[in-house]
This record gives sequence, C-alpha cells and structure tokens, in this order.
Amino acid sequence: MFTQLNPPIPLHVLGKGDGYAIGMIDYGQEHNLMWVTAIDATGEIWCAPNPKVRMGRNWTMGRAENPLVAASKQSCAGPDSRPEFSLRAETAN
Repeated sequence: MFTQLNPPIPLHVLGKGDGYAIGMIDYGQEHNLMWVTAIDATGEIWCAPNPKVRMGRNWTMGRAENPLVAASKQSCAGPDSRPEFSLRAETAN
C-alpha cells in the first residue's frame, strides 16, 4: 500500500543525506516500510527501508542528533558529495 505524506516529513537517510519523505510504501507484515524520500543535496528520489531512516534533531522535543546521522552527514558532506552535471552542448567532429 502506498501512502502519500502531506505534509512531507523531514528526515535523514543514512548514506544519502537529509531529505523529505513524500510517501511511504508498506509491503506487509514481513517487510520493512519503505520511505519514498527526495534528497535535498542531489534531488534524487530514493526508497529507503525503515532501518536506514532517522528523524532529525528537534530542540523543542528534546531530541538530540542521532550519532548515526552525524556520522552519515560527515560521510556525505563536502563539495565532492554532489554529482557533477554538465549542460554544455556536445559537438560532432
């Protein structure tokens, strides 16, 4: 079953980065929930299984940043974390 999330939920996908969950897929009792997530840094859409998804810190709720999220952010950080895209026209020789 697919559920559209309205409003989207901000979260972190381990190994991918911060993003917004725009939907959730439930394949049944023997499977993890799948979070359909738009990643902020790359614009990619990933279906992340429940064990790879973490909520962000929330000062109001007293929730500190998860250590796994902090480690994931370090591995995803930096100018080399975004893919290179080129918009130049290709010319035939």
